[in-house]
Amino acid sequence: MKSSAKTASKNKITGADVIALNIIAYAFCALIALVCLIPFVMVVSGSLSSERAITENGFSILPQEFSTEAYKTVFKDPWVVVRAYATTICLTIVGTFTGLIIQTMTAYVLTRKTFGWRRYFSFFFYFTMLFSGGLVPTYVLYTNTLKLTNNYLALLLPLVFGVYNLLVMKSYIQGIPDSLIDAAKMDGCGEFRILFQIVMPLVKPALATIGLFTALAYWNDWNSAMLYIRDEKMYPLQYFLYQQVNNIEGYKKLIASNLVSGDVISAVSLPTQTLKLALTCVVTGPIVLAFPIAQRYFVQGITIGAVKG
Repeated sequence: MKSSAKTASKNKITGADVIALNIIAYAFCALIALVCLIPFVMVVSGSLSSERAITENGFSILPQEFSTEAYKTVFKDPWVVVRAYATTICLTIVGTFTGLIIQTMTAYVLTRKTFGWRRYFSFFFYFTMLFSGGLVPTYVLYTNTLKLTNNYLALLLPLVFGVYNLLVMKSYIQGIPDSLIDAAKMDGCGEFRILFQIVMPLVKPALATIGLFTALAYWNDWNSAMLYIRDEKMYPLQYFLYQQVNNIEGYKKLIASNLVSGDVISAVSLPTQTLKLALTCVVTGPIVLAFPIAQRYFVQGITIGAVKG
């Protein structure tokens, strides 16, 4: 008995041990955060450096030969940038809200045992994750059948529904007790009232997770604009900035060809690398600020979707 008591006392975790473990854990997390933060700091530093310094010395944590030439190039016509920002923000808000409503309604239907076709529809959605028509049929559908060239719907529809997001939401809704739904029905609630007043308040972590995924998809989308938009006034932010990089690189090639014929214009002074870094800062700024809002729900939503079938 005495030996077992001594063993138990030795194995007992004291307050000092807890403090030491917390210090080690926080130090480790701070180190990982610093490692993740350094690349972004280098991006900001590079965007505030001169093109010549980046070309000759490479990237660094602190700006080299401080210059705002890259940002001047980006905001050469500020109203064009503001218009592209407004287009992307509106698409992100409308697309995220619409996607959440559609995917939540679909997931709710697929979890109801009273819906006899739920297995067939679930298989239909899952099948589209493995096989798709491809780029050419999709392009023909949007341009020839739906006539969505130079239409904002061509930017909105491709990302409004995601099967992976549907599976996450479905897994989360399955965790709601059926007795709660049955009690609401006995009290006279209809399906829409159950969905919007009972189910959706209980699945806030999943809504935040899927909302963040959808918002990121809309914010970073440039491929849809490249395929379906011809009017420059309708360009979203990502594709507008992509066009700027292509234009400056093409102009630089023209200057390089003139140098061969004896032209004295220097192509090194044109911001190419620094422009890309400045565009990265311009594009990621708002979405980085939006991430902390959904962060407290993000991990919980991902975990629920990962452990349930």
